[in-house]
Amino acid sequence: MRSRPAGPGWRAAAAGLAVLILSAVSPAQAQGPGGLELAVKATYLYKLAPFVSWPPTAYAAPNAPLVICVQGQDPFGPLLDRATSGQAVGTHPVVVRRLARLDADSGCQIAYVAGGPAQSQAQALEAVEDAPVLTVTDEARGKGARGIVHLLLESGRVRFSIDAGKAEAGGVAISSKLLALAVAVKR
Repeated sequence: MRSRPAGPGWRAAAAGLAVLILSAVSPAQAQGPGGLELAVKATYLYKLAPFVSWPPTAYAAPNAPLVICVQGQDPFGPLLDRATSGQAVGTHPVVVRRLARLDADSGCQIAYVAGGPAQSQAQALEAVEDAPVLTVTDEARGKGARGIVHLLLESGRVRFSIDAGKAEAGGVAISSKLLALAVAVKR
């Protein structure tokens, strides 16, 4: 793993992503216990997409939806639906699906993997290990298993680490700009 780089380029990229995420979180989304943290995490799920490239086979058509799946126990509830309502990434409208079980044929480009009674977090990650799915796990809800992107709290702020080796194995390419914003990158 490597630490995040220092310097003005990194700071500018971090500031840009922070503005994108925080501008997408409304005060109504931030209400309730853990509301702001969950709203920021929900927003991250689709704000990561412009920094990721999937192989052409990941979409059924050039204008097919970008599907964000929430596997297992959903911590977001309506927050994720509100955050993604009317959003698109390029020609792909953003759609949210909730699944008890995740597999390579689930049709997800991004999968928040929480685990649940029907499929553990580790089982879900293993099921899409070599598929072009950007898996996202959360330190607050994880049992040790980690996706390509792993969300964590650092100094009261939502941050993330990236496993670039897992991404590459699945055919998912992550922009160097996003890699530069990660608190750690595993190759």
